[in-house]
Amino acid sequence: MSSASLHQRPLHNPLNDPNPLSPPSSQTSQKSTSFLQSRTTLLLLLSLLVILGVFYPYIEFPQNGFLSYASKSSPFESKWRDYSLSKAAAFVAKNNTLIVCIVSEAYLPFLNNWLISIVRQKHHDKVLVIAEDYATLFKVNERWPGHAVIIPPVLESQAAHKFGSQGFFNFTSRRPRHLLQILELGYNVMYNDVDMVWLADPFPYLEGQHDIYFMDDMAAVSADEDTNALTSPCIVLISLMVKPLNHSHGLPPPGKKGRPYICSCMIYARPTNGAKLIMKKWIEEMQIQPWSRAKKSNDQPAFNWALNKTVEQVDMYLLPQSGFPTGGLYFRNKTWVKETKGMHVIIHNNYVVGFEKKTKRFRDYGFWLVDEFSSESPLGRLD
Repeated sequence: MSSASLHQRPLHNPLNDPNPLSPPSSQTSQKSTSFLQSRTTLLLLLSLLVILGVFYPYIEFPQNGFLSYASKSSPFESKWRDYSLSKAAAFVAKNNTLIVCIVSEAYLPFLNNWLISIVRQKHHDKVLVIAEDYATLFKVNERWPGHAVIIPPVLESQAAHKFGSQGFFNFTSRRPRHLLQILELGYNVMYNDVDMVWLADPFPYLEGQHDIYFMDDMAAVSADEDTNALTSPCIVLISLMVKPLNHSHGLPPPGKKGRPYICSCMIYARPTNGAKLIMKKWIEEMQIQPWSRAKKSNDQPAFNWALNKTVEQVDMYLLPQSGFPTGGLYFRNKTWVKETKGMHVIIHNNYVVGFEKKTKRFRDYGFWLVDEFSSESPLGRLD
């Protein structure tokens, strides 16, 4: 074979190819398409990794396991997110005492109203707001630095919960844990619901050195009904709620269900073993009776069971009814209000359900202070 024939290219006969100008065969096309798809997929994965790397600092991983997008924390927000209960308590406490409330964003107007009444008694400097959402934490600390703290785990920001709902249970069930933590830090603590108003200084009424102080919330209609859930008065039986001015300061006797009816809305506790025992028992009782659709529990029955079961071990003190009346008495018995004029210390706006109804009642009685006196609050006007 000649060297020329070794380099001779095979001849291509166009007549053997019916489609000389057609695209590559289907097999070649599939390989090309597959290659392009793999390349595209790889590029997409790389892009997603880049995006995840950029936005990872902005992603929160809440307790329920669902991702939620959060805006990047400013230095201000980061400071208060890292603000611990021990730091907050040390900053706010005066004479080793804290006045504490637990608030979600929906109840900021009531917080402001309550604060104005405390400012007038010159005790606002020891108020620590336990925020249940970041909106409340940031808003309070923006206007009143250091006076709000958040205690993990953080609840989702929510509207005001109706009494008896699971949301209300979740909100109130954290109360004994928060109070126990403060007691463990060694502070005296006064807890108030923010639908209260101070008319006088309550501290002179905390006589002696008892472990825990509280107010009666006995309902005339039934000792076992939920006072917050009642919407209509029982005029005939209202008088049965009235205690003599010299009534006993011990734990009242239990009702039909075997427990007393003390309000968990107003508590003063010293950092004693007795007070801590009640908080631990309260937590235990709430675990025994969790919320369900059939039995819409709240924290108050559990608190009363805790009191009843520890009464022999703990030094308890029932505050005078004339100074600390339930809303079912103060707002429904005008005769009693006149007879005890000048004795009222803290009024609780219970025995009525709903944000709007509570606001209207306070307005009707001249206790909705934020309309005219918001400048007295350390938070100013909240709009």
